[in-house]
Amino acid sequence: MEQPHPQDDTSYLVISYYHFCPIDDPNLEVHEHKQYVTTLNGRGRIYVSNQGINGQVSLEKEKAHAYMQWLSVRKPFEKMEYKTQPHHSHAFAKLTVKYRSELVALGCAVDMTKTGKYLTPTQWKELLESTADKVILDVRNDYEWKLGHFVGAEVWPCQTFKEFKERVAELKKRLTPETKVLMYCTGGIRCELFSSLLIDEGIDNVFQLHGGIINYGVHEKSQHWLGKLFVFDDRLSVPISDEEAPVIATCLHCKKPCEVYYNCANMDCNELFISCRECLISMKGCCQESCMHAPRLRPYKLSSIPFRKWYHYAKTKADLLRIAKTEEIHV
Repeated sequence: MEQPHPQDDTSYLVISYYHFCPIDDPNLEVHEHKQYVTTLNGRGRIYVSNQGINGQVSLEKEKAHAYMQWLSVRKPFEKMEYKTQPHHSHAFAKLTVKYRSELVALGCAVDMTKTGKYLTPTQWKELLESTADKVILDVRNDYEWKLGHFVGAEVWPCQTFKEFKERVAELKKRLTPETKVLMYCTGGIRCELFSSLLIDEGIDNVFQLHGGIINYGVHEKSQHWLGKLFVFDDRLSVPISDEEAPVIATCLHCKKPCEVYYNCANMDCNELFISCRECLISMKGCCQESCMHAPRLRPYKLSSIPFRKWYHYAKTKADLLRIAKTEEIHV
């Protein structure tokens, strides 16, 4: 009898959510969240501020539903929306619950009472197919865009408010009063902030994909989408639906089509790069030849699970060889 592939086992859920709402005592919320999610054996990253909450958590399915129910009856999270993706195991190495002064670090105040107009996935798809005057902005990082994006979208990463101001000045030169500015990100939180800032800069015709790419994949599959979705957990890249999408990324070394990210095995480099299996082996898990001879090289896996800190690895050659018998680790 054929054994099921681990990927076919979807006994876990990866939950993504955010909610802008006043939280009077965020440190108390951090404590209560950490205590409850620990009892569920949950893993992930949860950030709480006076502005609200932003979380990505993996749990066994039954416990995932218990967690969402726990949140739904607590003020001020009753109306919070959730995006879930099935997975065969935990998508995070550990649980981190922290206070942050900003849910998304921008270094400036954002008026959350004025944001872009929400578009449902169907409305977004219709606008992509229309001949309307439009600009499609992907407000994720460039390495996220490189792995996958909507047809016609331009990358628009902004790590600081200064960068944002510079990009807005360039954008304004291209806009007419009729131009629709369509904005999207992974789950929606970055669009909430950047759409508000665009409106502050006098750009009013701003629209944002409600629920982000994850929500679009649920409702409209991979229509008008290219590649895979980058995620900030052990999966690193996932399809947005069960429909096949064209591969648009290429191996850093041989330039063949590829969509798997790795961190460089040189601990003092740690560069995130795309590599095919053959080049990963020949380059010993490194992004460039000079890194192959670095003094602090860690073992590399043929799976794309992100590297852990050094103390997670074997301390002796004997330990490393023992581990290598059961895992695809090359030394």
